[in-house]
Amino acid sequence: MDIKCSILTKPRFSMLEGKIDHRILEGIKDMGIEKPTRIQAETLPHLMLHKDLIGTAQTGSGKTLAFLIPTIDGLIRLKFTRKHGTGCIILSPTRELALQTYQVMKKLLSSIDLSHALIVGGEKKMKDIVALKKGANILVSTPGRLLDHLQSTAGFNCKNLQYLVVDEADKLLEAGFEKHVTGIINLLPKKRQTMLFSATIDEKVKNLIKLALTTDPVWISVKDDNQSTVTGLQQGYYICPINERIAWLYKMLRKCKKLKVMIFFSSCKSVDFHYEFFKCHCQANVLSIHGKQSQSRRKEAYHSFVEAQNGTLFCTDVAARGLDIPRVDWIVQYDPPTDPKEYIHRVGRTARGLNKTGNAVILLRPEEENFVNFLRKENIYLDKYSFGDLPHDVQAMLEGLIKRNGVMKTLARKAYLSFLRCYKSHPLKKIFNIKTLDLKLAAQAFGFLEQPHVDFCILLYFVIYYCI
Repeated sequence: MDIKCSILTKPRFSMLEGKIDHRILEGIKDMGIEKPTRIQAETLPHLMLHKDLIGTAQTGSGKTLAFLIPTIDGLIRLKFTRKHGTGCIILSPTRELALQTYQVMKKLLSSIDLSHALIVGGEKKMKDIVALKKGANILVSTPGRLLDHLQSTAGFNCKNLQYLVVDEADKLLEAGFEKHVTGIINLLPKKRQTMLFSATIDEKVKNLIKLALTTDPVWISVKDDNQSTVTGLQQGYYICPINERIAWLYKMLRKCKKLKVMIFFSSCKSVDFHYEFFKCHCQANVLSIHGKQSQSRRKEAYHSFVEAQNGTLFCTDVAARGLDIPRVDWIVQYDPPTDPKEYIHRVGRTARGLNKTGNAVILLRPEEENFVNFLRKENIYLDKYSFGDLPHDVQAMLEGLIKRNGVMKTLARKAYLSFLRCYKSHPLKKIFNIKTLDLKLAAQAFGFLEQPHVDFCILLYFVIYYCI
């Protein structure tokens, strides 16, 4: 089975005819995909030979199909049925990414009789239990809910597990799932094929590799050492005084009315405030996602934005990893990312796949412009953008609204304080230094003529709660 020769020298999925189940190829064709991406072309030959593998690639590189194709084909060859229980577990760091992976998987399984289930927090646990007891051959799950079931759900059969996929491993660990993932691995059969995909490999990921992979793994990296983001991405920065940010965002949304845009904020409260202002008072076509919304609301917003031809999604970094949202034209980083990795993941929501293009811009205060040089050291190069005159009447509109509308005033105050909390805790304090931040001008960005009282001692205790 000379898969490597076929797919590397002639990059077409059709070259795998006779080497993997024909129904998988039909599913790929129905999805409109003809050529494998580089990560798919380089990992599939090894995965089809049942080797443990560590894959690193830029976000948007097509890792999902890279692990779905061999796992589905393997379970078909083993003639898995419900009585065999769970044969494959795919771990994802967020509910949205788990849902996205699950939807891609369902498309591949449209004519294949393999049972499957999505196991994530926020859904009714009894629904999970029913699916697990019936025998779900493939599980896509977030770590917390899966560990809960492994420890407590009688009839959950994973003794025949063949495949473990750890997707976005670095994000799993950054999100605080280290103990959950360790607990899961310790409860799973040791004899299995393990695939670990990660955008970056740090010490925590290396420790996870030692724990999770039972054989000498194949290492595949398709990262370009000379460029940290994809070539089809046009990216830049705009120097904007903090008290002019609302006016800039208003102009940006009007300019992009026929496009698809994602706006990243540093906190849930900031998302809520800006969503309320632009949705209800500016009649903008906006949706919102953040980690403190209910699962049903997050799912509805995600589906709506995926299906939309245009519109804007206000979000925190919960939407920064792995989500494959089609046709995103612009990524706006309204608030700064915590580090270059998070910058890369945010902009990775656009210019995805083969021959795709996209745009990205980050707003910086004049005092923060050195962040551009910091990114350059990480092989991320930004152009300086100009957006012309701003419509300052929108600032007066917001200020008037805050004065007379109690609900908006409450949202604005919470957003302002949470913005300061996140800013004060920023790891790059030499660049994002709260001592250089004019608190009164920052308050104007949230519509206040007078600065709300700020107790920085209290701020320190609530950073984690309000950010993301």
